[in-house]
Amino acid sequence: MSTGTVLLATREMGARAGAVSEQLRRIGKEVEAQGLQVRWAGDARDAQAVLRTEAGLAGAMVAWDLEPQAGPGGAAGGGAEVLEAIGQRFKDLPVFLLMPQHSQDSEGEFEQLPLWVAEVVTGYVWPLEDTPVFIAGRVAAAARAYQDGVLPPFFKALRRFDDAHQYSWHTPAHAGGVAFLKSAAGRAFFDYYGERLFRTDLSISVADLGSLFEHSGPIGEAERNAARVFGADRTYFVLHGDSTADRMVGHFSVMRDEIALVDRNCHKSVLHGLVISGARPVYLVPTRNGYGLAGPLPPARTDEHAVAARIADHPLVADALSPHAQYAVLTNSTYDGLCYDTLQVARALAPSTPRLHFDEAWFAYARFHPLYEGRYGMAVGPDTFDDPTRPTVFATQSTHKLLAALSQTAMVHVKPSPRAPVQHERFNEAFMMHGTTSPLYPAIASLDVATAMMDGPQGRALIDEAITEAIRFRRAVVRTGRRIAAAGDRPGWFFGVWQPDTVTDPATGDRVDFAEAPPALLARDPRCWELEPGADWHGFEGLTEGYCMLDPVKVTLTCPGVTATGHRGEWGIPARVLTAYLATRGIVVEKTDSYSTLILFSMGITKGKWGTLIDALMDFKALYDSAAPLDRVLPALVDAHPHRYTGLTLQQLCQDMHEHLTEAELIDTLDTAFRELPEPVAPPQHCYQRLIRGGTERLTLAKAAGRVSAAMVTVTPPGIPVLMPGEAVGTTDGPLLRYLGALEAFDRAFPGFHSETHGVTMDPTTGDYLIECVLPEPEDTRP
Repeated sequence: MSTGTVLLATREMGARAGAVSEQLRRIGKEVEAQGLQVRWAGDARDAQAVLRTEAGLAGAMVAWDLEPQAGPGGAAGGGAEVLEAIGQRFKDLPVFLLMPQHSQDSEGEFEQLPLWVAEVVTGYVWPLEDTPVFIAGRVAAAARAYQDGVLPPFFKALRRFDDAHQYSWHTPAHAGGVAFLKSAAGRAFFDYYGERLFRTDLSISVADLGSLFEHSGPIGEAERNAARVFGADRTYFVLHGDSTADRMVGHFSVMRDEIALVDRNCHKSVLHGLVISGARPVYLVPTRNGYGLAGPLPPARTDEHAVAARIADHPLVADALSPHAQYAVLTNSTYDGLCYDTLQVARALAPSTPRLHFDEAWFAYARFHPLYEGRYGMAVGPDTFDDPTRPTVFATQSTHKLLAALSQTAMVHVKPSPRAPVQHERFNEAFMMHGTTSPLYPAIASLDVATAMMDGPQGRALIDEAITEAIRFRRAVVRTGRRIAAAGDRPGWFFGVWQPDTVTDPATGDRVDFAEAPPALLARDPRCWELEPGADWHGFEGLTEGYCMLDPVKVTLTCPGVTATGHRGEWGIPARVLTAYLATRGIVVEKTDSYSTLILFSMGITKGKWGTLIDALMDFKALYDSAAPLDRVLPALVDAHPHRYTGLTLQQLCQDMHEHLTEAELIDTLDTAFRELPEPVAPPQHCYQRLIRGGTERLTLAKAAGRVSAAMVTVTPPGIPVLMPGEAVGTTDGPLLRYLGALEAFDRAFPGFHSETHGVTMDPTTGDYLIECVLPEPEDTRP
């Protein structure tokens, strides 16, 4: 790095005259002459503001006698406060302690420092005892060494190669971006992204950078570093997202005609892996609540005897290679933020399978904050589960989703057990089968950097900020409702947040209203977020104490119309209308269900960002209360479908949609379709083969009754199948066709709010839903 920032925190900053203040100014100028910027701070408050906003700090000079922050927390002294804050946010940042010059007893001043200070500072500076050039040189040298050490292995090697300015004689053909400069469109593309992206888009021919398939050189070093940081025995960098990682693990873990235990609330990529491998899935069915949200697998369904009974009752396991499952896969955390006690799950499933896969696409940050202790896959190992029955554990994580990496990047973490060894050479065959020989090096570098960002105290600090902001937003939604009720000058607040109503104060044992609980308690005590058995707020049945926890950074906003226990109101505001309005405000949510919408508080969240969302919710409420015309609220919708929406108000649209959803019992039909699984008729791979060879046909829902599905039907979001290849579609009044029929009717009734269901196509002339079914086998006419 050629530049960086040095914090210079001293109360002398504001002094107009004096030898010390003048010397410090000279030191600051010499530091700038070394190519570094200087950020001055006059007290602990200013210094800590710099620490929060300057992630690119390369060093710090902090006066021990710095003015402390006012109020509680300032008693330790300003210098001590800043040193502690540096230790909480930075790993190995070089810090020089500026010692007082006014005392005649410098030895005494030094000995009065707490012993811990010597463990965190790089050196001591008495400003008047050395020249500004010498002091600045010490600081600059330490800053350069720190900056070099900050870069993780692959990113460092990639920068070094780029800085060499070598000609490219290999693919890709744009040759460092030069090809783009030869056309108008290419030049615009080049200018938009900048030369550096193209100079680092290199071929696997660059031996200096290592090989993604051989896991050698800087790439291999980066993967080993990630394994250390994420707590794995081995980590693999995966491009093309967590979907590829899921298919990779499934393809390795189970083979044709072996049994796999599959959480029915899993992503379709998990099931694609089973189609590829030829496994026979036996599904474990999670709970659901009144909002239609999928919950965890209850402990009773992962019990050894319950699993054995589930396998024994399955129609397709009679001729399986073994009556025992070779692989089990669960979603952790769920799309809506429900995460397991993974050790408890591993102990429960250990008698049933030697391999356990946690799909943690949305949970890569869990290891880096104590709130999630014991709730992620790599927490299961010989130190926590010292038993011969311990299964091998895989965790697949979509690094780009909630850590800072480029799209399509993911990781596979492995913690093998002697019971089911994972030999690298064999797993690497599956890795290469699903990988690419043309990886994007900037994407690999982003995995390397995402790892470095989580290494040490900075990882905890980043996740802590996301949790804290999510808690502030959650409290703000509740408190807004109370402020409106207290004012009494307008209709009541109707938005809510899916979360506990009360929490227990560990100091007193008293129940405290969630919105009044101290934020520090909510941010550090996982018991505040646990799903207590039988609690109405979550609406799930069959849970035990501590088994499942709600992740605070996954915030589900609730709309009126239904409750978590399934009670339906006479009026309601379907969430699809809300999210359509939010989109007009530039706010795109992660997921929308019938009466709830999910927003994610990632590391990129800010108070301004969630404050804008609160403002939009307030504006929506005002428009609803005033019966605003729909062409004012959603003008594009009315313009696109004038025959349906012209003349309606926002209230009328919401009520029409609410009554339709209620009469169609859409949430209930979805719940039934997930709970009462279709009958398995053929293995998924068999039906896929029929699909490829023309042994299928597309049928309307009415004609599909009694047939066998040839393709997966997946509700999106969150991408969870309601029908797998090889499963019976069922009768016209059966769970699946009732649900798909309700979706079809909704799409007809409310154009512009189309349901996204993969595996279902729409007839462009009639609007009918079509699904792929297996052609009946020809009858045997032999005599």
